[in-house]
Amino acid sequence: MIRLGINSVLFKEYDFATAAKHIQLCGYDGIELAAIKGMCEHLELERWREQAPQIKAITEELGLALLSMEVASLDEQRLQLAFEAARELGIPNVNVGPGGKSNVDEDLSASIDKLTRMAELAGEYGVTLCVKAHVGQSVYNTPTTLRAMESIDSAAFGIDMDPSHIYRAGENPEEALAQVVNRVRHIHIRDCKGRQAGPGPIEAQACGRGDINLIDYCKVLVESGYDGPVNLEVIGANGHSLAQLSVVAAESRGYLHAVLKSLGAR
Repeated sequence: MIRLGINSVLFKEYDFATAAKHIQLCGYDGIELAAIKGMCEHLELERWREQAPQIKAITEELGLALLSMEVASLDEQRLQLAFEAARELGIPNVNVGPGGKSNVDEDLSASIDKLTRMAELAGEYGVTLCVKAHVGQSVYNTPTTLRAMESIDSAAFGIDMDPSHIYRAGENPEEALAQVVNRVRHIHIRDCKGRQAGPGPIEAQACGRGDINLIDYCKVLVESGYDGPVNLEVIGANGHSLAQLSVVAAESRGYLHAVLKSLGAR
């Protein structure tokens, strides 16, 4: 069964206990723990040993799995702390962006080199490092993703396939997924309207409200045999009430659950 989770970044203006409770009320199986410097640190990596027992207690009480962690940065010091924390918390995947700029070959090569080293380090902790194509960064579409896949053969390296970034790179995610799915270990998911640089307001990111063919995307995912987590990642919340955030979360969960159930994956 594919498990559905949500990145806690949606609830960035609330503490982790509040975020986790509302994620549980929305019906999710688990959480992607946000440890994103400057955006959302429900896990502060410098304090992870202090915070880990409380995070464990909260999620266990609510019956939520810790499905992944998003660090975003390729900073080596932060990633080592993330791998340590992930091992302690039983988190299988740590997700990052590639950094660099699109269409700059030196940046792509540097990103691949860094990902190679960080994947080796992740493997020492029994964790998988996942990277996603990101609009504007060195790995941003299917060809650059394939180049990273071909260059990094570590078993501790995987692809985090986010259809909204691929869609905004001008591709159709349901077609792109088939080309990389053999190395996909994590899914970030959200919808969007149009192929502009940003994903738009949080309401437009709710699954089913935008232009991405998420039904066929999920079909390819299931037919490939993927059994990792699918985590909703909605960014840009600012001054929203818990009710507004929960509507986006619950609507997306209902949509994804129905699609995946129809495909026999729930």
